[in-house]
Amino acid sequence: MQDDILDKLDYEILALLQIQGDLHYKELAYKLHKSSSTIFERITRMRERGFIAGTIAIINREKFTQLMVSYSHVTLRDHSSSALQNFQQQVAIFPQVMECYHTTGDYDFLLKIVVRNMQEYTSFITKDLMTLDNVLKSHSSFVVNEVKRNLNYPLH
Repeated sequence: MQDDILDKLDYEILALLQIQGDLHYKELAYKLHKSSSTIFERITRMRERGFIAGTIAIINREKFTQLMVSYSHVTLRDHSSSALQNFQQQVAIFPQVMECYHTTGDYDFLLKIVVRNMQEYTSFITKDLMTLDNVLKSHSSFVVNEVKRNLNYPLH
């Protein structure tokens, strides 16, 4: 495997790891009909080169019904490079912000915000998000029902 090039086997490994990130390299080797050492070396290289950023456990959100998820569109006043970078650095610090995307369209950013209750949400919006220097406005929508959540990227 070259530094920035993945081959078919690498993609097969990544596809399986996206489904079940705790698969041991021996189990992967068995499923892919390859040697354990080959799979171990591939995974090690992909980690070293940043193709695999980490391994996490995904909670079953149905078991944590007290969590409130909202998606908030944020509009900024200033769109200069430094202003955008400053906002991104500031918003990344907040533990309530699970995801932050710079987007096209009517809004500048889309934030996924997770809190325990409406009081925590109101406090976050009024005391944290809206007090950032460059925030002009935000618009939030709350998740009523999670119909689909897929964290696997279509790699091939």
